[in-house]
Amino acid sequence: MYALQSSPIAIGTAVFLVGVLAVVGIVLGALGSAVVRRLSNPVTRYRQLYLWVLLPFALLSWVVFLSLGLGHLVPGGQTGVVGAVLATFTELLAAGIIWLAAYAPTVPGVRNVRDIKLSTGRAVIRMGRYVLGITALVTVAVVPVELGLSSVGLLALVTVFVVTVQAASPWFITLIRSVDRPDEPTAETLERLQERAGLTVRDVRIFDTEQERTASLTVRGVSGYRRLFVTITFLDMFDDETAAALLAVQAGRQNARVLARVMVGLLITVVPLFVALADIGPLWPLVGVSLGLAIASLWVTRRGVRAADDYAAERVGPETVADALERYADVHDIEPSRRRLANPFSRSPPLGNRIDRLRAQAEAE
Repeated sequence: MYALQSSPIAIGTAVFLVGVLAVVGIVLGALGSAVVRRLSNPVTRYRQLYLWVLLPFALLSWVVFLSLGLGHLVPGGQTGVVGAVLATFTELLAAGIIWLAAYAPTVPGVRNVRDIKLSTGRAVIRMGRYVLGITALVTVAVVPVELGLSSVGLLALVTVFVVTVQAASPWFITLIRSVDRPDEPTAETLERLQERAGLTVRDVRIFDTEQERTASLTVRGVSGYRRLFVTITFLDMFDDETAAALLAVQAGRQNARVLARVMVGLLITVVPLFVALADIGPLWPLVGVSLGLAIASLWVTRRGVRAADDYAAERVGPETVADALERYADVHDIEPSRRRLANPFSRSPPLGNRIDRLRAQAEAE
């Protein structure tokens, strides 16, 4: 990547550039929020705003910082691994600041459409902690590219990195988010619900999301050490039937290895790109192969999500799972979407389609 970099720019120029991009990000976030608030299903639209507008803008900012050598102001000309780490971390963190600047104006809009009491300052601080952790993680992945590692070495490193992140995620998540251990009554309730759902984990941690009103759960880790993360809102808003059904969906995802499908699909998708980087084959045909593999891997992942729903339906009944998914959408102010044809770039079928499929199973029974 050194080929992309020119001589480091002056400190004053760097500060000015970051400031200008931050202002552009603020304007972009404010305008996007103003538009999204007036659309149907605004909660989902906010997610799309983050994914398809604000995140690409932050990535574009990183490319600008990288091409201008902004990060090399920090190590002061020092080369080698230390210099590469400092430069990469600085450039990524600067892009993270741009993301925070663009994110901040959207918080009042989210607060309004979801009728929650989350303050902008609190939201930005929490997001900042997340950005700092992700910056450190991505730095580890990007530095070998800076150092000119071979394509084969990079592919091996990416594989090790993905597996390591999955294995270490139960601990990494606790570093970038505030978590608590459940008290004894809560632990006993969750253990009973997990048994009904068929979900096996080693321990449980709880996210404080009372102000965000996010009622979610996720399981991270490898076999033998899986940790269940649930939010306070999940515990407060859902009754036992709903909670058991959602836990059963998560257990189904474990059995169907949905996350493994995502990771393996990612690794398979990037193989042609690394082959192209090694000048073994033509670039654009290999890019086309990579795109085709990505679409195929996402189809496999969507099949895994359906298998997880089927597992949950067997454990607690399809009607109960459908009701739970609808209740989940209600709590998050989401209007379940439906599509006649699957989005080839989506990892999951539309929520409305999943609910309809479960309803059809219940009627068939």
